[in-house]
Amino acid sequence: MMKLSLLIADFTGVYAEEGFLQKLQERGVSYRLVGLGDIEGTTCYCDPDAEAEISRRLVPQPGERMRWIDSGDYHYVTRILAAREQAPFTLVLVDNHPDDQAPAFGGVLSCGSWVRDLREASPMLEEVWTLGPDHRIRNASGTVDRELEAGIDDLLEAVEGKRVYLSIDKDVLGREWSRTDWSQGTYSPAQLKGWLDGLLKQELVAVDLCGELSPEKGATPEDLRVNFELNVELQEFILSYLKR
Repeated sequence: MMKLSLLIADFTGVYAEEGFLQKLQERGVSYRLVGLGDIEGTTCYCDPDAEAEISRRLVPQPGERMRWIDSGDYHYVTRILAAREQAPFTLVLVDNHPDDQAPAFGGVLSCGSWVRDLREASPMLEEVWTLGPDHRIRNASGTVDRELEAGIDDLLEAVEGKRVYLSIDKDVLGREWSRTDWSQGTYSPAQLKGWLDGLLKQELVAVDLCGELSPEKGATPEDLRVNFELNVELQEFILSYLKR
């Protein structure tokens, strides 16, 4: 069996500030930290030169199916990674925002437009499902648009036998459990793990997570502690499925 490893996209140094890297080392979890903080033109919007350099550095290695991608400001990294796929897949986005707006600056990749960009750029992307915005679950084809509290059985039925790329922004959670610099939802980690319990049993392309808050963006020691504890919980939960 291929050894699992984490790919960590490091724009802000926040994983070291939280103590998350130290915890991974203590627990013997293999990871590859890719420094990206020196690249200009990356915060929220990613200009073409920055996108090319990020793409050059972030080439996933075998076994790196779990990816940490820093703040939600850099959620567009999912587009860069998912666009590499050479076989059909479904994107399942768990987020407090749909991230499918038209870009404010035409042709520039952004944290709010990357889903739309991926739909237009990737012929391998078959469907997009979003869980969280307005407390609803939706698919891009328009056949599902309802309250998320009713569960995700229709989503699980739709993706059975298909390849799934799962992208999670921790801003879907309430501030009791997650601290971000974006508007947040009210869901708990238990509710999130309830959805993941079904999704992680599918044929997974990869799972990525974002939603950190760095000291540079105003994170207090308490914010860092809250996010650290959540990261450890989610990392252990997700890896327990990927190792099966």
